Amino acid sequence: MNLKPLWIYLEDGTFLKANSFGSSGTRVGEIVFNTSMSGYQEIMSDPSYAGQFVVFTMPEIGIVGVNDDDMESKGVHASGMIVRNYNPKHSNFRAKDSLQSMLEEHNALGICDIDTRFLTKHIRDNGPKMMIASTETSNKNELKEILKSFPRIEEVNFIKEVSTKKAYKHKEGAWDNLTLQYKNCSNKSAKKVVVLDFGVKRNILNELCEAGLDVEVVPYDYDVLKLIKRYKDGDINAVFLSNGPGDPMFYKDEVRHIDELIKAKVPMFAICLGHQLLSIAHGHPTYKLAFGQHGGNHPVRNEKSRVVEITAQNHNYNVPESICSIAKVTHVNLFDKTIEGVQYNEEPIFSVQHHPEASPGPHDSKYIFKEFAQSL
Repeated sequence: MNLKPLWIYLEDGTFLKANSFGSSGTRVGEIVFNTSMSGYQEIMSDPSYAGQFVVFTMPEIGIVGVNDDDMESKGVHASGMIVRNYNPKHSNFRAKDSLQSMLEEHNALGICDIDTRFLTKHIRDNGPKMMIASTETSNKNELKEILKSFPRIEEVNFIKEVSTKKAYKHKEGAWDNLTLQYKNCSNKSAKKVVVLDFGVKRNILNELCEAGLDVEVVPYDYDVLKLIKRYKDGDINAVFLSNGPGDPMFYKDEVRHIDELIKAKVPMFAICLGHQLLSIAHGHPTYKLAFGQHGGNHPVRNEKSRVVEITAQNHNYNVPESICSIAKVTHVNLFDKTIEGVQYNEEPIFSVQHHPEASPGPHDSKYIFKEFAQSL
């Protein structure tokens, strides 16, 4: 394995040396940590991580390699990954290539040989920070100036970067453990849902299909008036607002379009960023968490059944408690008591913050997709 020296500079002045096992170059992003024990390929290919460096608390990364089936999108969207130890020798019957090859192919940094416990604690105590990582210069002052010249994560339209450029039909269902492939899922005569793609994950689309829905994915800036007309004409039955990257308060146009859908009484279901944008569109601005929630082991209580579900999380922003004035809280995070799901009063709209498609439980929250399909 050919390692290259790499230097890291955080906006608070933290300066560290490590090694690079991925692409070469200089990258800027926001640093967060993820507590998942597995799923590094899904995390790196999740469009919601665009503009971020992910510190993995799991110390050994790379052992199972990568394969085409575990990609959540067509590329790697995170700026890079930071791990304690990268294992170049992968060993798994599904592996097609190494993690290093995937990062090099998609021009993402892989950073290793660094104390990830220190970084995790630093983020926990001080919050996410903008950072720069480079294999090209070790000059602290130069790195500091480059970092200052880049926009902050809350100033960038990442949705524009990760959304599909043209509409398409999605016909892939859930993963079949017997055949070790995704099911063919064509639901032409079923209820039809249009997905507004803010950075949608592949498995969300799969679960919508698996729930029996006919799924069409459209760009983030799809004509909202056309969408409303299609609903009123009976061409579609609902709209799904997807996950995605960036600060939800930045997306003024998207919030305005969602407000038009709310006024037209279009049934909607949303996950993660979509959940946050719905809150803003209802007049309740989101706020930034102390260090975010990223991992596959977060307990969430269903307030109706009182059942605790093990969920996957990936967000730095949250909906406020004031949302309770216009919506019923359906799910609560048991780590910090933050709101994880809401059903809007007297509206055919509900949303969740966590990722029911991500299978951490492994299937604790998948019922949410069926509930959506059955509500139409």
